[in-house]
Order: sequence, then C-alpha cells, then structure tokens
Amino acid sequence: MFFSRFTFLISFCLFFLSTAFGQNSFNQGILTGIILDKNTQKPLAGFTLLLNPGASSVVSDSLGRFRFSDLNPGTYIITITGVGYNTKTLENLLVTNGNVNNISIELEASSVVLDNVTVTGRKNNVRATSLETPLSVQRLTTEEIKRNPGGNFDISKVVQSLPGVGGGAGGGGFRNDLVVRGGAPSENVYYLDGIEIPVLNHFGTQGSGGGPQGILNANFIEDVKMNTSAFDARYDNALSSVLQFRQKTGNSQKSQGNVILSATDLAITADGPLAKNTTYLASVRRSYLQFLFKAIDLPIRPNYWDYQLKINTRLGSKTTLSLVGIGAIDEFSFARPRNASPEKLYVINSNPSINQWNYTVGASIKKLIKNGFVNLSVSRNTLNNQVEKYEDNENPTLASRTLFTDSRETENKLRIDATHNSKGWKVSYGLMAQYVDFNNRFENVYRKELVDTNGNIVQPEIRISAATSTDFFKYGGFLQVGRRILNERMAVSAGARIDGNSLATSESNPFKQFSPRLSLSYALTNQWNLNASVGRYFKLPSYTQLAFFNQANNRANPGSYIQSDHYVLGTEYVPTSSLRFTVEGFYKKYSNYPVSLLDGVSLANKGSDFGSIGNEPIVQSGKGRAFGLELFAQKKLSKRFFGILSYTFYRSEFTRLDGIYLPASWDNRHLLSATWGYKFKRNWELGLKFRLQGKAPFSPFDLEQSQLNYLSIGTGVLDYSRFNSERLPVFHASDVRIDKKWNYRKFTLDVFLDVTNWYAAKVPGPPQYTFTRNAENTSFISNDGNAVKPDGSNAIPLILKNNDATPTPTFGLIVEF
Repeated sequence: MFFSRFTFLISFCLFFLSTAFGQNSFNQGILTGIILDKNTQKPLAGFTLLLNPGASSVVSDSLGRFRFSDLNPGTYIITITGVGYNTKTLENLLVTNGNVNNISIELEASSVVLDNVTVTGRKNNVRATSLETPLSVQRLTTEEIKRNPGGNFDISKVVQSLPGVGGGAGGGGFRNDLVVRGGAPSENVYYLDGIEIPVLNHFGTQGSGGGPQGILNANFIEDVKMNTSAFDARYDNALSSVLQFRQKTGNSQKSQGNVILSATDLAITADGPLAKNTTYLASVRRSYLQFLFKAIDLPIRPNYWDYQLKINTRLGSKTTLSLVGIGAIDEFSFARPRNASPEKLYVINSNPSINQWNYTVGASIKKLIKNGFVNLSVSRNTLNNQVEKYEDNENPTLASRTLFTDSRETENKLRIDATHNSKGWKVSYGLMAQYVDFNNRFENVYRKELVDTNGNIVQPEIRISAATSTDFFKYGGFLQVGRRILNERMAVSAGARIDGNSLATSESNPFKQFSPRLSLSYALTNQWNLNASVGRYFKLPSYTQLAFFNQANNRANPGSYIQSDHYVLGTEYVPTSSLRFTVEGFYKKYSNYPVSLLDGVSLANKGSDFGSIGNEPIVQSGKGRAFGLELFAQKKLSKRFFGILSYTFYRSEFTRLDGIYLPASWDNRHLLSATWGYKFKRNWELGLKFRLQGKAPFSPFDLEQSQLNYLSIGTGVLDYSRFNSERLPVFHASDVRIDKKWNYRKFTLDVFLDVTNWYAAKVPGPPQYTFTRNAENTSFISNDGNAVKPDGSNAIPLILKNNDATPTPTFGLIVEF
C-alpha cells in the first residue's frame, strides 16, 4: 500500500510536469571554480580552461578563479592548460539551471624548479604518477556517487564498487561494514577536509565502525579518495584504508539549495555567501524508515537524524579558515508485527535496542608560505552509545536484562603539519596530540551450564560486567619526503611516523611504534606505470578493550598496538584521460591482534552486529594474513557512457586462541562489481550495477548451549570449536537506477527510481536458531506437552533459513533551486 501510493504520487508529478511545462533548454547554467597548485596550494592565474561541448574558453583571474555562464544544462568536460604545469582534463561535470557547480582544481608542475628558474624542454615527457600515493588509490566524483545504482546517495555503499572492498560478513547484507583487502571494518579511518571523523554510519558498532546507513551528505562531497595501502604518514591508526572526503565550497555569489525526497528520508541542503569572503554549506536529513517499516509490517523501527555544516572564509590573501561539523541521532526500537511469523518474531528478541548520538566539530587554518603551506586543525568528537537487550524485548524488566551498554567516548585533537617544495623535493612533517576521555558501563549475561563429575551444575550463569572510566593522551609525529628522479620517470616517496600514549596498559614510547613506508612508481611509457610499496602500520585497539577491567581476576586488558605489514606490487595503464586500468597484488601480515578469552575468537572476526566489541577479557597474541589480486577498469563519462569494473581474489585468515589460522568472517575469496551508466537524450539516464561475493564462512550452532541460552539471549550459541567451518552460497544481485531531469528557468527537477536487487536474488545469511512456535505463533511448544521450561530444555529447536529475496524500490525526487 505504501509503495503503491508513493508510485502514484511520483507518476502524477512526472505527468503534470511533462505536460504542463514540456522539455526546455533555458541557458541559465553556471560552472565556477578555482585553480590551485597541488603542492603549494597557491592560486594559479592566467590558465586557460576549454569547455566542451561548445569549445568555449576562459582564463583564470589573479585569484585563480574562473566562471562559465549562460550554459545549456548538461554534462561537460574541462581541459586546463598553462605554462609549466601538466594539462588536466575533468570529465562528467554536471551543469543545471538549479545549482551553480563550484569546483576546485589542483594542477601539478610539469618541470623542476631550481632557484626560481623553470627548467623546460625536457627531452622526454614520460612522467611518473603521484608522489605521495603512487598506487592502491581510487577516486570517485560527486556525480559517480549520486548516480550509483543501489547506492541511494550513501557513500559507504558506493565505495564497495571499488577493488578490494567488500560489504562485511555474510553474503551481502544490509550493513556498511567496509572490509578492505581482507581487513576488519575497524581498520579503516575517515577524514573530512582533513578532520578525522570516527563515525561514518548510523547505528554503528562501537569499536568497529559499520552500520546500515551512511551519515555523509553526498551533495557536500566534491570527490572521494580511497587509499588501500601506501598511506601517507600523516594518517595514524589505519591498517586497511584511508578514505579522504573533500567537500565543496559554498557558492560565493548567491544562496542556493536542494531538496531530496525518497522512500526512506528527506534531506535539505543549502549553501551560499555569509559575508564578502565567507561561504557556507549546511544540511539536515530526517529518516522516516519507522513509518515505512510499519507499513510493510517489519518488527524493527529505525529512526535517525543527521546534520552537516561547512563554513569557509578567507582571512587574507594567504590564509583560509574552515569550520566543519557533522552529527547524527539514532534510535532503534521494536514493535510486534501485525502478521506474526517465526522469522519476524525472531528479529524482536535477537537484536538489541539502540540509542546513539555522535558529532564531530573542527576548525582548520591553512596559511600559504613560500613554496608550501601550513595546516593547523583542532577538533572534538563524541560517540554516546546506549544498548539494551532483554529476554523479552517487548516486555522489558530489569531482572530480565541480558545486555546493557552505556558508553561515551570523546576525543579532543590538535594537529599541525607543513609542506615545503624546494629544488624538486617535497617534504611534509607534523605533530599530533589527543586527549581521550572514555566512560563505560557494560553488562552481559548468558547461561552456560557446566556439570561436575557428580552431575551437579556448578556454573549456571556467566555474567560479564564493567564500570570503568579512563582518560589518557595520545601523541605522534610524521615525516614524508618525495622526489622525482631519472628525468622524472621515477617517483620515490618515503615516510615514517611514531605514535604513543599515556595509558598504563599500553605503550608510552612512540619509537616502539616506528612506522616506516616506501613507495616507488616508474613510468614505463607515458601510458604505463609500474608501482610498488612496502610499509609497516600501527593501530591502537578500541577504547572498549582498553578500558575493560575483569573484576573476576583483577585483570586489565592489554593495550598493545596492532601491527600490520603491507607489500604491494602493481601496474597502471592510462590510455586516455577518461580510461584507466590497474592490476595490483597485495600481502598483509598482522601481529598483536586481540583475541577473546571467552570464545577464543579474534576480534578481527567481530563487529558486524549491532552494539559494541571489545567489552570482554582479551589477550593480544593473535596473528593474521591477507593476500590477493585486484583488477580494476574505470571509464569516466565521455559522450554518454561511463562504467566501473572491479574484481578481487583474496584470502583472509586470523588465528584463534590456540594459534591456528581460520578463515576470517569476510573471507569471501571473490569480489566482483560492475557498474554501467548511459545518458540518453532529453535528460534520461540509466544505471545498472551487478554485485557478486563468493561463499562467505559461517559457524554452526552448539545445539546444547543454544537450547540453554536461547530464551535469555534471543539467539543461538555458536560452536566455536567449528568456527567458520561452513560456507554460505554465492551471493549475487543487481541494482538499477533511472533518472529523468527537467531544467526550468529557476530550478531543476530530477525524478528517480532506484531498485536494489531488482531480479529478486536470494541474499544468503547465516541460519538463525529459535524454538518452534504453535500454529498461531503466540508461544513456543515443547516436546512433552507441558509449558516450555525457563532453561528451554524441553523446547523444540528450529533452524530458520536466512536467504530472503527482497527487491527494494526507492522512488524519489530532487529539486535544485
């Protein structure tokens, strides 16, 4: 009923607009921006920009700014040329009558500068790729994010189209647990305009980072850069990837905005000038998933808000101040479905209720200096996480509570770094200091009956609890040096960082976390590059682990840094500015990985559920290894077609408590993603994506312990002696998106249909353990005709299959004004 009404509304809007106004081509489009030197961040004046189609051109002014106006709405390509710099081409630049497209373009010098004299006329124009990260780098633009089929404007889902990136444990579930090259979701770090944002998703798992819905507003983002190895030394705590989100700058000429209405949420974005040299970007989004899930009779009721803000001001010709803010409020509750079934009723008591809020606020000052720039940033972020679970989530009582978390972690950060360019050398260095304040109340109860030689029950219940509060300092520094040699055919980048902290159970000496890395890139021809890197990286374990204190044996968890060594070799082929192919092989080796003393499982295998991880006794004796091969092809939009094809074969294994290697929970072995798009005439656009993940590991149930514990914890108990010994079927699905755009004199309307899993493929997930219910699904039944005992010993077990095939259509519209 909900979808049919929404479909009628969209269809009526389409019919009304197409008949009342018709297709039009008002020449109101504007494309503006600024050109900067990539290494010094100085504006570049006098550079020529050629715009196609139309072959119109402009020249950047004294502040590096440019402007194209009176453009027909459509997609454009810009080519930028200037003396002493590499020519650069940008594809897929969308121009509409609704919003001004404001972009920032960075150019790299094409020759070596010595003592203010430019050396030109090199005999060979073959040149190595980027100094800082010559390999394991992928980029996505805002248009690729917005038009990604099945992405629904969620950046966390869109990056899963890139090589080496999987969507978490299982066969392709609904969560954004980014698994990069076989590493755990907790091994990734995220930066928004240089400010670290620890939380990227709504309903995130504390200590891990995944969640079902991304927080970032895609309308803010100019591009996304993802490094899956060879990280710049300025970034700490990364073991698997660094995602850098670069935001747009607000329109300096006039206020503008857009509204996105879909089947799941409503988002409003606005930007414009605040003063002569100050611009803003602001957005708010409100979900109404709780109404949708009620309409389709699902027992869960998720609800969220999120907010985002950026203010940019020029304090002078060489100084810029940026303010960044992002936050979210999440609520997760339950309601009994109208048409009960064992599957729907299982959801109610197998999941906890969640109340979370988080925010990150930061300020950064960039000051240009001779041949470089200096950045100073301060930021604060907080995550408040409240999780509760009861034996009966519909009728909660304190006596029946089996899981409780009330946790708040706050970080206050100060970073300063500088970049200098002199005589062909690029040198970056900086320092970091953080003050961490963490408070945690935790309690977990489950039954595990142990019987002595006389048949007596000696341990009817296990209770894990903690009430801790800790604060400490983190500190670190880095140095990164790069240079082009061999007539610029080879780029060499070497870096190192050190990190330490004041926590008593961790490591205060930063040199024990000495993290060197080296990257090389050699230009075989002007189209082929050979790249290699080696590096050692460290990460501090989660605060939940660091603060946990086992009162039973008066023991605190260790806090050693997790170590990962990376070895990567690859080649890149770039025949045109719009076409790119890469092949890379990688090997990652882990040590000091946390392993649970309760179940013997590495924490690398946890974090794909709601709640938190690390609230348990830990040892750090774990090891791990991940290796594989990635193939990637990307066709940027030129004329009407664009596409991405990526395939990864990999293995991922971590040791359990006894040192034996077992497949990681996301050891799917095969990842395949193909995304294709075509822009038709009259502003119609079609996108299609196909996804495939290999057979995901899962663990069978311990049937005896499951029967004893099911009534209290709402789920079965896994047989950890056979951890990840079985595998699910191969997962595959396809998503489709159709867009139709109308450009009017003062605004633009885009109506879209996005269908996830349009051909209704089954989505395999681990089976679920429950008890058999009566025909009316009102109560459990027993094997002796009596009421089910409190310990469940006379209940009849039932294994539920978890392989639903549910296409998910999303209808919506975007209004730019």
